[in-house]
Amino acid sequence: MDNLEITGSVSDGMRGARQKELDALYRISQILGAGSRQQEMLAEVLDILHSDLDMGRGMIVLLSPDGQELTVEASHDVPEPRRRQVRYRKDEGVVGRVVGSGKPVIVPRISQEPLFLDRLHRRRDNSDKEFSFICVPIAIGSETVGALAADRVYDPATTLDEDLRVLTIVASMIAHDVQSRRLAASERQALEEENLRLRTELADRFRPENIMGNSNAMREVYRAISQVSGSDTTVLIRGESGTGKELVAHAIHYSSPRAKGPFIKVNCAALSENLLESELFGHEKGAFTGAIQARKGRIEEAEGGTLFLDEVGDFSPATQVRLLRVLQEREFERVGSNKTQKANVRIVAATNRDLEQGIADGTFRHDLYYRLNVFPIFLPPLRDRRDDILLLADFFVERYAQRLSKDVRRISTPAINMMVVYHWPGNVRELENCIERAVLLSTDGVIRAHHLPPTLQTSDASETVGTGTLQARVDVYERDIVVDALKRCEGNMAAAARELGTTARILRYKVAHLNIDPKRYARSAGRRGEATA
Repeated sequence: MDNLEITGSVSDGMRGARQKELDALYRISQILGAGSRQQEMLAEVLDILHSDLDMGRGMIVLLSPDGQELTVEASHDVPEPRRRQVRYRKDEGVVGRVVGSGKPVIVPRISQEPLFLDRLHRRRDNSDKEFSFICVPIAIGSETVGALAADRVYDPATTLDEDLRVLTIVASMIAHDVQSRRLAASERQALEEENLRLRTELADRFRPENIMGNSNAMREVYRAISQVSGSDTTVLIRGESGTGKELVAHAIHYSSPRAKGPFIKVNCAALSENLLESELFGHEKGAFTGAIQARKGRIEEAEGGTLFLDEVGDFSPATQVRLLRVLQEREFERVGSNKTQKANVRIVAATNRDLEQGIADGTFRHDLYYRLNVFPIFLPPLRDRRDDILLLADFFVERYAQRLSKDVRRISTPAINMMVVYHWPGNVRELENCIERAVLLSTDGVIRAHHLPPTLQTSDASETVGTGTLQARVDVYERDIVVDALKRCEGNMAAAARELGTTARILRYKVAHLNIDPKRYARSAGRRGEATA
């Protein structure tokens, strides 16, 4: 009878332990299925192992993306700053061996295992108790991506096989979650890359052929052009003088359904009030002194096409009223006529003036402003798109080398430095004029610093002028010559010395004195420098 009672109590105990395990595994599956943040989720799993199954000091490590290091993703009762400091190399210690081999390990007594590093919880420092340690791999198929570990107080009468089985089940559940997150991250990255590729293709597709620039600011301009060009919406192009507002107007017209129609430009700042009205609206014979015959205005000439009003901020108040009627009613009369005509034109206006200030000063009508400012496009100044300076400079070098029949192939590094740091108050127009001058002055196929206008050469930040002494200026000039020779000879000192008509010894002295590193220009490095120069 006593034996039956003992057997019954053991069976009841085993059933109770199994039930606790099942309950714990069920709770863990719910946590992993919730899809919360990974670190928080893994920390909850370790808490359940501790509270429900008496497995203490749990930790979960995962391989870094390069597969060489193990990082602690979650740990029980360890502050986050300390957890982040702990790292394991693959195959290092018990945990590293488990990840490296893909096989579980049971350490009955950690004090007798030399491979046990005890970096995270420091059991040996904080307790006189002996512990057993169980570590199982977290594997996705045949690939081990991490490990799950926990310990128990050492009991020589207790087997750890059941703990190993439970941890193996939990590790497989964690592996499934890790795999799902990896797939989701991979799909998200693929979508982001595809989105970036499509955006780049669209940007290239809608980039007008007559405009140069790859900077983010110019890509916004290209996007705006592509959005508005397919409609008849009135466009107001704003930006400083020389930024290329007329080029944008051309791009809008030739990308629109009106591309086969005329593109008519009127420079509003170049004409007086009377002449501007006649230029815009036309006039009848005898409308004013000198009107010996009737004449079409620019609005009539632009019939079916686009009328570009440059410097629209210079309109007189009377002309503003008449233009407002064209925008509102698409109607106008010639000067000296009462006959109303229809205007089938698209209006694209441009200005470098502060129209809002003009409204406040009473020099610009607010109702005309709102009619013009339906779709504004802001052109950035050149100083805000410095990434485009070299691209534009190379384009102008090629253009003017061809026009002036000059064999100019590149721009020297000091000249590039000067252009990049200069503030360009005249914007692209000023850059074009500078390059035309430099191409004209160049005698050896290279645009050098002294070929650029004095306004650029006075820049301190460019380091293209000395401190004012004769020796400093000579050093700058010599450095320019030596660097160019090294670039052409791909860093070969002997070849550069022969090209310069001097000896290798003298050239080495110059290189040391001028603090030049010939290795920068050797082979592929030299080609890269020349290509960007």
